[in-house]
Parts: sequence; C-alpha cells; structure tokens
Amino acid sequence: MPTVTARHPLEILRHTFGYAAFRAPQEEVIHTLMADRDALVLMPTGGGKSLCYQIPAIARTGTGVVVSPLIALMEDQVTTLRQAGVAAAALNSSALPAAARAIEETLLRGTLDLLYIAPERLLQDRTLSLLQRVTVNLFAIDEAHCVSQWGHDFRPEYLQLRVLHERFPQVPRIALTATADPKTRAEIIERLALQKAAIFTRSFDRPNIRYHIHSGSQGARNALLRFIRDRHTGEAGIVYCLSRKRVEEIAEWLQGEGLDALPYHAGLGADERRRHQQRFQRDEAVVMVATIAFGMGIDKPNVRFVAHLNLPRSIEAYYQETGRAGRDGMPAEAWMHYGLQDVVQLRQMIQQSGTDMPRKQMESHKLDAMLALCETTHCRRQTLLAYFGEHLSQPCGNCDNCLQPPATWDATVAAQKALSTIHRTGQRFGVQYLVDVLIARAEPRIHQNGHDRLSVYGIGQELSANAWRAVFRHLLLRGLVEVDAEGHGGLRLSSSSRPLLRGEETLTLRQQESVTPKSRDKRPDLAPQDATLWEALRQHRRALALAQGVPPYAIFHDATLMEMLQRRPRDLRALATVPGIGERKLAAYGASFLKILLR
Repeated sequence: MPTVTARHPLEILRHTFGYAAFRAPQEEVIHTLMADRDALVLMPTGGGKSLCYQIPAIARTGTGVVVSPLIALMEDQVTTLRQAGVAAAALNSSALPAAARAIEETLLRGTLDLLYIAPERLLQDRTLSLLQRVTVNLFAIDEAHCVSQWGHDFRPEYLQLRVLHERFPQVPRIALTATADPKTRAEIIERLALQKAAIFTRSFDRPNIRYHIHSGSQGARNALLRFIRDRHTGEAGIVYCLSRKRVEEIAEWLQGEGLDALPYHAGLGADERRRHQQRFQRDEAVVMVATIAFGMGIDKPNVRFVAHLNLPRSIEAYYQETGRAGRDGMPAEAWMHYGLQDVVQLRQMIQQSGTDMPRKQMESHKLDAMLALCETTHCRRQTLLAYFGEHLSQPCGNCDNCLQPPATWDATVAAQKALSTIHRTGQRFGVQYLVDVLIARAEPRIHQNGHDRLSVYGIGQELSANAWRAVFRHLLLRGLVEVDAEGHGGLRLSSSSRPLLRGEETLTLRQQESVTPKSRDKRPDLAPQDATLWEALRQHRRALALAQGVPPYAIFHDATLMEMLQRRPRDLRALATVPGIGERKLAAYGASFLKILLR
C-alpha cells in the first residue's frame, strides 16, 4: 500500500538540510520514489546521491531502510543526519545487544526516519520478519556496483538482495552507485530485478578534481612529500599503497618528515583501525596511508587530495578511490606515481590467480584500460569519462596533460632493440637484467650467461636505465611483450610484436616528465584579514565538534564556512540563507558563529 506524504521534499531540503534548490536529477529521482516506482541512480561521488533517498524517507510515513556495505559509512551518515535533526540509526555488528534492541524498539514505534543496515544483517530471517511488522517506505541499496561479480568491489551478500523485491513487492527500491560501466549497470538491473526501474544518469565528471599521473622507478617518496608540502600543508588526504608493508613504511617515513600520518590496513587490530579512522574523520590535517581496504566508507567532504603510490587494477577502482577527494565541490587533486614493477606485479597476480580464463581476460582488459589512462598523451578526463561511456567534447583544461602537454619521441628503434634483447637472451629474464644488457653494465651474471658476447650487448647506451625501463613498460602496456607467469617474471615476445620488429609499425612515446605538478587553482587567495577569519571559523567548528564527539564536517562543511566568509551575514536571517545551514543547525550554532563573523 502506498505510504502517505507527510512533508514536501523541497521544504525538507530547505529547512532540514539548508539548501535552496535541488541539483539535477535529485528532484526527478525523489518524485519517482514518492510515486512508488523503483529507480537506478548513477551519479558521481559528491553528486548528492544520499539526498535522493533521505528526503523521500523523511517525507513519507514510515522508515526508509538503507543497505550499506560498510559500518563506517553508516555511522558517518547517521551522525550527520542527527546533527540536522533527522531520526536515524544503524544496525550492524558494532552495535551492542542492548543498543540494537533499543533501535529495534524505536523502529517498531514508527519514530525512525532512516535505518542503515548491513546486507548480512538485513538478510537474516529475524530482520526480514521485523521489517514486515513496520511501515517501510523505501529500500535504498547503496554502492549497488557491489552486486557485480565482474566488478572491482564484489560483495556476495548483494546477490541475495533480490529478496527485497520478492518479500516487499509494494515498497519502492532505489539502487545507487558512482562507479558502473555499461556492463555493470546491466548486471545491477538483472540481479536486483530492476527491469522496470527509472534510470537516472548524471555525468561522471568531477571537474573540481585535477588529475596528475606520473611514471618512473625512482623518486616516488620524495615526489609525494613535495606534493603534500608544496600544495596541501595542513590539509587532509589519503595515500593508497598496494601492500600492507608499504603502507607501514610510507606512514612511518611521513611521520619522520613531520607529517601527521597514520597507517590503515586489514592487518591492524580492529580497535587500532577504528581509532585511526576516527582521527582522520575528526582532525583537519591527517594523512591516511592505506590499502584499498580504506576509503569506500569515508564520507569526509574536505579530503583535499588522494595520492596513489601504486597502480590501481582498474579504472573503476581508480575512480572510486580518487572520488574520496573534494566531495564538498571545492578544488582537490588526484596524484599518482607508478612504476614498471607495478605493471609486472599486477600482470603476474592476474595470471597466477585461481580464477577461470574469462575472469583473467576481463581483469587483463581492465588493467589495460587503466594503463591506457596512465600513458595517454591526451586529456585524462576525456579518456576517463569515455571508459564509462561518456563523451567530453573538449579537453578539460584541469589535468596534467592539458596544463603541460607532454613531449613525445619516436621510440621505434629503441623498442626494436628492447625486443631483440628479449629474444637474444632467451625470453626468460626480467626487466632489470635486460636493461643491464642494453647499457653494458658490468654484472657477473651477464658474463656467466655469456650474454656479454651477444650482438645486443651495449647497443642501448644512448638511453639511461630509467628511459629503458619506460620503454619496457610501454611494451608491456601495448601487449607487445608478456610476463612469464610460470617463471620468475621474465619477459617474452607476443605475436603482436612482429610488425614492430619488422619495421612495419612505429612507436611514439611520451618523454619522462617531472613528478611535481606546477600549478593549482586552490581556494581563492585570501586577504590577511580573511585568512584570520577563516581560521577562526574553522577553530570554532573544531571546538564544537570535539565537545560533541563528532567530525567537524558534521557541524558544517568547508564550503559552508567559505560561504559565511564571502557573504559576511550580519544576523540570523541572513545566516539562514547560507547553503548547508538548516533550521536545527541555525538554532544550535547560528549565534556563536555570528559572534565570530561580527568581530
């Protein structure tokens, strides 16, 4: 039976969340749910997906049930909603029995607007029976790409969420994701029985994020340190690494360099992970060094940069991870430094995995697409969006390739020399050995193998060792050579290398570039008096947050503070027009912030 509308969505948007108007396609999505129709929403991180289900859940009689895969994400959303005066709670494994019973009693009384729940708990017979005793006004399936067995973040429990359609056929459902290529979208529709759902797609572009991607086998640490110190001092960021060991090493090294850096990976104890995550969310300038285990549940809006010290396995993973930056819409950066060893390691991981051949081929194609993004000499954003089926007609002007078009060189002869060296040495040696042969490095192993007597020995002395590693990386990228997964990472020729060896094809590569981005449009430069006021507003927000034990952004986002700074409201009526200040926050914090603004 359709639920009754209690409040108008626009009224809730303005009075509860403090925004004057919807962003497309929020209003259309909300009206779809209010009409008891299903919806599939494909919208970038920071695009306002949450309001698409939060507002109709508040507007209608009953409770909206939100399926979310991560505890941290649920708790963060609940904290933020409660600050806005919304009755919200989360049921997950972190809830003590007494607290869980209290939440269930509130649910049964019908006084809960939103209930966040993990898929594992939702699927229990006891939970489904409980929900059948109350008025559920919608189901929201967040991070819906987790249903895809071919995707980068598969969760087996998501395959069973079709039961919601079977057990609650009259309750509208909304599935939401920020990362889904056309194949994943089709899989979401099929597995969640959303064939009749209205589909809403917003551009995947995040124009406020500036992309920088650099390659090389050396200098990654110092380049990262320069990047943070020169461009993000005193700001929050995430540094992703491939292994737990490297996470620990980089976090310790950054700490030694005077940065407030914390490690995060699955090998840490649950309490330590929780402490580090809470510090990252509640402090302004913490750098979290993490494996990909960290990030999806983070709703911190003022992450100013995301850095990768290793190559992600797919564009979906890269987009998901870089999407943690700049959720507040203010300028942010995605910086990456990767090396040849990343390519070799990921190729080996795919080939040595226990999955079937179709899965290996799919993962190889995804890695190829990621490498194509890294090595392109054209606009990064155009390449990134094209992967998701979106066309950007003009270069973005906000990536490294647009800002500093890369120089290129004819690498045909160099590639032929590299391929010949692989062949002449028996197609069983790794990159470093092959480079040593090319530049005639005095290595005992080369002499022992008799390779110092080959015609290819020393034929590459016109290039540096780093330049040769870049050549081999490109040969791997283009599928001209392969990694021998059965051996020890040796390279062998692929059939596609023959046209290049015969001179029937040419190869143009980008020259090795500097790893320090040069310019950035940060926040507008502040006059001294404005900078003082900006810090005063931030410090007051921090004090309020510490007193309540919530993250500062749960009080106000940076974007809201910047609006205060620029508008300089003189009374509560004017302050109420600042985006992000709803009625409850105005009553709770308005007077104290006005005192600072009126000094």
